[in-house]
Amino acid sequence: MKNQPNISVNFCGVNFPNPFLLSSSPVGNHAEMCSRAFDAGWGGIVYKTLNVEKTFKVIMPSPRLNAYHYEGQRMVGLQNAEQISDRGLEDNIRDIKELKKNYPKKVLVSSIMGLNDEDWALLAKMSQDAGADMLELNFSCPQMANEKGGHKVGQDYGAVEHYTEVVKKACTLPVMAKMTPNITDMIPVALAAKRGGVDAIAAINTVRAITDIDLDNMTPMPTIHGSSGITGFSGAAVKPMALRFVSELYNSKELSLPISAIGGVQTWRDALHFFLLGGTTVQVTTAIMKYGYRIVEDMIEGLTDYLAQKNIANLSDIIGRAATKLVPPPQFTTRYQVVSEINQDKCIGCGQCYFACYDGANQAIEFDSVKRKARVNEERCVGCTLCKHICPKWDCITTKEVDTEKCKHAAIFD
Repeated sequence: MKNQPNISVNFCGVNFPNPFLLSSSPVGNHAEMCSRAFDAGWGGIVYKTLNVEKTFKVIMPSPRLNAYHYEGQRMVGLQNAEQISDRGLEDNIRDIKELKKNYPKKVLVSSIMGLNDEDWALLAKMSQDAGADMLELNFSCPQMANEKGGHKVGQDYGAVEHYTEVVKKACTLPVMAKMTPNITDMIPVALAAKRGGVDAIAAINTVRAITDIDLDNMTPMPTIHGSSGITGFSGAAVKPMALRFVSELYNSKELSLPISAIGGVQTWRDALHFFLLGGTTVQVTTAIMKYGYRIVEDMIEGLTDYLAQKNIANLSDIIGRAATKLVPPPQFTTRYQVVSEINQDKCIGCGQCYFACYDGANQAIEFDSVKRKARVNEERCVGCTLCKHICPKWDCITTKEVDTEKCKHAAIFD
């Protein structure tokens, strides 16, 4: 392309220089942190959730983090028992004013959570007066130490609709509702927010989980003075679940609202997956906690290069393109089947595909113990592709497609 692709986006009437945002979390806790994030290149920030401390004073537990490590890879997920902001409301409002004064062209979204009508209305009005560009309603924090807040409210359709309506009446800012994934179907609660007047949906918040157990004292982790709890889990491990929810929200014709996507974004490819499934912006936390604000540089460069290679002028042109290709499983075509093929030159003879197929699939792989090579018995292969996914050599096992209708006709003429 002659011109650089445009990765700026318009979300609810607000222009973002790029679609990468800090999500409401420990990474955007005060002005000094957010300033460094803006300087690093982030297009927007969802400030850590404000509350009215007179209604509910937040005191954080400690320790509150436990990383989920798996098969030698560190922190594929992170369990966090932290709640919303424990800083005073006046301090947070002062910081929002300072950030908007110093970065007038960057987008600042104020995340808020009240416990009653007065709280929600006050937080909305104070955020607008401080200069916030948008609001995010936190209906989804999984470890709030108060039954009137967090994901419990996000599971109550009536409460979501009502509090959204309260906020919309209290301010003129665009408002998005942050959904909890700790629910079977996100569409009904998102529709409740729409009835309340919400302008967009943010999804997902963290998934309630247990990541580990200290086997010496038989207590789940993080162990907080002898006990633990089921709290929010984030990071790369939750991305598949987040992609599912985002695609369902995007494909809901009844909802038809823009989406700020959240859940496991670490690279530009992760972000691109969310854009293709319907997200207009993406929010990031755990990857920043792992690698720092600097990752946005790679995200911007990678996304821009991808669009240029595909000759796509605007990021907005591909929003939701993959989501439209999702169909219910009963509608899958069965005419075309695949058969695995093993490249004999690249096969290292480890035997993993053989054992996986023999014990977990259709016993379609044969192994020559003398030559230490595996081969596929095509008459038994059903195209599940387990062998391809288990093989340590990424390019060793491929597939070829078979048109079963042509095979049938060929058999007749034989």
